[in-house]
Amino acid sequence: TSVVFDPSVAVEAELRKALQSIGYDLVIESDEDLQTTKDRIQKERYKDITRRTIFSAVLSLPVFIIGMFFMGMPYGDWISMVFTAPVLFWFGRSFFVNAWKQARFGKANMDTLVALSTGIAFFFSVFNTVYPRYWIERGLDAHVYYEAAAIIITFISLGKWLEERAKANTGSALRKLMGLQAKTLRIREQGKEVTISIDEVQKGHEVVVKPGEKIPVDGQVLEGHSYVDESMISGEPVPVSKEARDSVFAGTINQKGSFIFRADKVGSETVLAQIIKRVEQAQGSKAPVQKLVDKIAGIFVPVVLIIAVLTFLIWNFAGGENAFSQALLTSITVLVIACPCALGLATPTAIMVGIGKGAEHQILIKDAESLERAHEVDTLILDKTGTITKGTPTVTAMHWFQEEEELKRIYYSMEAKSEHPLADAIMQTEEASHYPPLSLQGFESITGRGIKGSFDGLEYLVGSQKWISNEVPDFPEHLPEALSRAEEQGATLIFFANEKEVLAIAALADTLKEGAIEAIAALKKEGIEVHMLTGDRASAARHVAEVTGIEHWQAETMPQDKADMVKSLREQGRVVAMVGDGINDSEALALADVSIAMGKGTDIAMDVAKMTLISSDLRSIPKAFRLSGDTVATIRQNLFWAFIYNIVGIPIAAGILYPFTGFLLNPMIAAGAMALSSVSVVSNSLRLKWKKI
Repeated sequence: TSVVFDPSVAVEAELRKALQSIGYDLVIESDEDLQTTKDRIQKERYKDITRRTIFSAVLSLPVFIIGMFFMGMPYGDWISMVFTAPVLFWFGRSFFVNAWKQARFGKANMDTLVALSTGIAFFFSVFNTVYPRYWIERGLDAHVYYEAAAIIITFISLGKWLEERAKANTGSALRKLMGLQAKTLRIREQGKEVTISIDEVQKGHEVVVKPGEKIPVDGQVLEGHSYVDESMISGEPVPVSKEARDSVFAGTINQKGSFIFRADKVGSETVLAQIIKRVEQAQGSKAPVQKLVDKIAGIFVPVVLIIAVLTFLIWNFAGGENAFSQALLTSITVLVIACPCALGLATPTAIMVGIGKGAEHQILIKDAESLERAHEVDTLILDKTGTITKGTPTVTAMHWFQEEEELKRIYYSMEAKSEHPLADAIMQTEEASHYPPLSLQGFESITGRGIKGSFDGLEYLVGSQKWISNEVPDFPEHLPEALSRAEEQGATLIFFANEKEVLAIAALADTLKEGAIEAIAALKKEGIEVHMLTGDRASAARHVAEVTGIEHWQAETMPQDKADMVKSLREQGRVVAMVGDGINDSEALALADVSIAMGKGTDIAMDVAKMTLISSDLRSIPKAFRLSGDTVATIRQNLFWAFIYNIVGIPIAAGILYPFTGFLLNPMIAAGAMALSSVSVVSNSLRLKWKKI
């Protein structure tokens, strides 16, 4: 959460005190230290809740066993009291602290219900342990509820641990994005190369980039030529040719060539720095969904308190002999029965089973909120490259005008020597493996056009259609049908020719993943509107959209365009899921209601996303949405079982049947009903494991 304030009106100490009073804290750091501080605080919180959950479970287990199976054991109540006290007031102290902060502002939530019911159950049990004669002398049972209090704290702590585990790694994506920034760079000064820190670079510096290096800042190429992997910005796998006057961007990776460029944007102005800043803002911009349990507790707590007070007053004035004792017992029994033992189990058990079921289907779910929200999705945004398609160019068509073995060997020998990124894809074909390379003469790479080479006195060329058509007199007027169709669908054509004529043409394109068409059809059948956003050309995007049946698509999009689309759809009231695999998708993933990464994508995308499809199979997305619906239905059924006991038990505990039947709820029966309610919740959650998705 971020706060804007006027330093002349509010000083830091006062602002921190005000925020702490409502359950928040304040971090004020310089920009470079802020992420480190946030990571440290997050890790400390995760370690703390992990430690508290483990110790609560260890101490609660003997209390549960004594309370459920050895109720008459000598000194059993004293042992339970000693074990339960640290569970409540040390490992579970946050519930009481937060409940007090809520109460100061006249509010109640799940923490209020937990603190109120467990606190009353514990102190009532302590009184009955220390002074059981008070009730026995009046013909009443001195029952204790230690096991209920301890188990509630343990299971609700487990639920909070699941939430914290999901948050613990939120900073790792930003750390990896920051890791893309170069730490040092070389500049050219007075004809010499000087290595300086990234912090020292200034606009106008001439920066030298060697093969395999990260480009440190944004700028414009002055001299040299290379291919640069810009997938972090465009999402497209094919490196882009760079020569004089072309723009380059920080964090992108140079391939085989060298060049010198002028630094135009440095520090926070670079495209990479802007991506980091927007991802950080996006991760903190989504307010957590208010839990259904908190909503119910906000109503339930005041109602229970009113019923308890009315119960005391009615019994005190109309209870006859032992009126005060009966009033005290019935009113406290009302509060104890409100103990949300099954409520503490309702959400965490269903979430744990749901996460386990997702893992069985290759769906890694890191965040309980996403699992609860996914069934509400009505709009799905898909990246194209690496998500719908395989993300690597492959040869989709090859046409030889002359079927000669020697020509094929010459062609593949030239591609083997080429530094162009597409040459690697061509050399991966089965046909290429049959032709060992020849020794070529006069091999030459022509910037932005292609390559030349000679064999047996004849010159051969490999390159783009524009270049070859200008170099070869006998250029075909019409492309073969298969290649013409491939070009219309966004494929890249590579021409092989000699000095007189074109000898062969290869078409390279990114192909669809298996199951992509089936998955998109299933999503549309469920009423989900599917969008596709890609940094690729319009022709390639149009082809994929037509084949898969996607009606809404945009091509040549930048990372911010994807994020803006997510924002726009959410502002229209849509529940948006984003599916991507690259750095360029990270901001959109962070902004979406539900974020899903491909398991074969970048680490950054998987860190930002709350779900990961381990197999990268799009058919897992409809399964994830169905699993979400089943899990939420199970949680709601669990809440029914958790509250039906309270709804029926509280009026009986208050003595509503006494005037008609003389029946007062026996604390032993109350404890049994509480246990039955918990068993119902756990059993219902386990049913989810066997449901088909």
